Amino acid sequence: MTRPTLLDIQILRRLVDQPRIGVTELAARLGIARNTAHARVERLEREGVISHRGREVDLGALGFELTAFVTLEVAQGRIHETAAALATIPRVLEVLGVTGQGDLLVRAVAPNGTQLHGVIDSILGCPGVRRSTTSIVLTHQVPFRIGPLLEDEENRAKERKPNA
Repeated sequence: MTRPTLLDIQILRRLVDQPRIGVTELAARLGIARNTAHARVERLEREGVISHRGREVDLGALGFELTAFVTLEVAQGRIHETAAALATIPRVLEVLGVTGQGDLLVRAVAPNGTQLHGVIDSILGCPGVRRSTTSIVLTHQVPFRIGPLLEDEENRAKERKPNA
């Protein structure tokens, strides 16, 4: 996607703030035609900018009290094989390729320490894993958010081009 327009950013902010907002209400709040809102949302979805429209699940409320970040050092040339194996572990939520001390950063969850140990054992059993470091999340000091980023981008877009 090319750089988002001011309207794209305004739409994203509304979708993040109110994930269940309908296209008609979105259009009314932004003062644009319903067809314009619908076309923009569809384009943002098609281009992969939005997918879940900000819907989140509280994993703690589902009994997954522990989150761990596992940094993996992977044997050279085996990143894709390792990532594919990690994708088969249901309690692995995310795998990111990173620079620094490791090659992959894995986010995993479990209801308790015993089960987290089992998840980590499964992670370590993946092909290509040479070494790992695990950090367990104690608290969320600043939970994942994109609202402030979008607000800042909206302000910058207004400064660049007031009517874009």
